[in-house]
Amino acid sequence: MPETPSTGSGWRIGTSDMVFVGLALGSGLLCLWLGGWASVQRAVGQAGRLLLMVIPQLGAGLLIGGLIQQLVDRDRVTRLLGSESGARGLMLSALAGMVTPDGPFTSFPIVYALWVAGADAGALVAYVAAWSLIGLNRLIIWEIPFMGFDVSLLRFFVSLPMPLLAGILARWLVQVTPLRPDKGPRA
Repeated sequence: MPETPSTGSGWRIGTSDMVFVGLALGSGLLCLWLGGWASVQRAVGQAGRLLLMVIPQLGAGLLIGGLIQQLVDRDRVTRLLGSESGARGLMLSALAGMVTPDGPFTSFPIVYALWVAGADAGALVAYVAAWSLIGLNRLIIWEIPFMGFDVSLLRFFVSLPMPLLAGILARWLVQVTPLRPDKGPRA
């Protein structure tokens, strides 16, 4: 993937930024065409309310990600979660994902911070898979009360090997395809 131009502040405008801006502008134009200015104003108001609702969570997640980048030694992260960490690195990532509470506003800044600090694609995929499939927070707060103990534990144990398998598959794909997420940003 080609380098994107830097704005001078360290933030780079990437392809995904341009795609989201394009989608927002296209959606806004469609909203204007179908419903007029009143529709656009209501949409902007709803977006503002949503932004106010998620800012505390997003801010906390970004703070956690920034703290991880500053406090964690890159050599140690690379040794524990890098491509040479083997199954131990995948299990450590899966365990971290499993105990990470809250939603994507917390987990994805952590994933990004670990990526910048030297974790490889396999470890990051294992983390995200564990967070989404076998999160203890979700098991205790949502699944057991709604689905019952037996079904929840069955689903948990059936899903338990999936983060490791996903991490192994991610490492293999990085080796055999042109996908190179391990060449990503390093601050």
